[in-house]
Amino acid sequence: MSGTKRYLRLLAALARYSLAREMAFRGNFIARISVEVIWLGILLLFYRVVFQKTSVVAEWSEFEYLFFVGCFYALGGVIETLFLDNCNTFADLIRSGDLDFFLLRPIDEQFMVTCRSIDWATVPNIFLGGGLMVLALVMLDRPIETEQVIAFVLTFVCGVALSYSFLVLLMSTSVWLVRNQSLYELWWLFTSLMRYPREIWRGSWALPLGFFFTFVVPAMVVVSVPSSAMVKVLEPRLTGFTVVVTVLLLWASRRFFRFALRRYRSASS
Repeated sequence: MSGTKRYLRLLAALARYSLAREMAFRGNFIARISVEVIWLGILLLFYRVVFQKTSVVAEWSEFEYLFFVGCFYALGGVIETLFLDNCNTFADLIRSGDLDFFLLRPIDEQFMVTCRSIDWATVPNIFLGGGLMVLALVMLDRPIETEQVIAFVLTFVCGVALSYSFLVLLMSTSVWLVRNQSLYELWWLFTSLMRYPREIWRGSWALPLGFFFTFVVPAMVVVSVPSSAMVKVLEPRLTGFTVVVTVLLLWASRRFFRFALRRYRSASS
């Protein structure tokens, strides 16, 4: 427990430092937040136009889909706030030799590399997404069962962990490739798949892709499973699969990161 408290205190200190750094350039901070709000507004306008032409998209009604969009936005906000920029700049640490300083500190290397900076400009995305989910639930006006809430929270956390694991796997390849920006296109592919319900892959021609991106590369479960558990059907088997694959991917990404560090050649060597 003392170790956990130590890491929580360190994370809080890093968050305060990141906020102070952001406030040094308030104009840029406000501009970034404004862009995120505008982007969400455009996204909602697009889906509103779509649902003016049809009542259901991939078996999701308008307010069910609104909940899905809110879940996607909130989950993406968590990832962007805590991990994305840190993982993106890992290659720069290797090229500059600054990674040596992280490895010398008496703290877990993966924690320090992936959590060293908090992107406060994307924090509003979490609240915007949460607000959309609440609005969707109010408009749906359905009773909410306790098991739905538990399943949603559990699978939402799993979605964050799955996304984090995928980022760590991509980040670790920088030890060999150094400039691996092209591989980060895979991350944007991953998020593009997260953006749509997995039901869109149920057509005969798309079924193999749906199977692959659900059970092999589990991108389609990241947002679909928690959203479906809350506003559609709770699927115990898929929920269980999501939990199991999250644990496995966290373990695999951790092992791969440690393996990559053992192959790292420091700037002093």
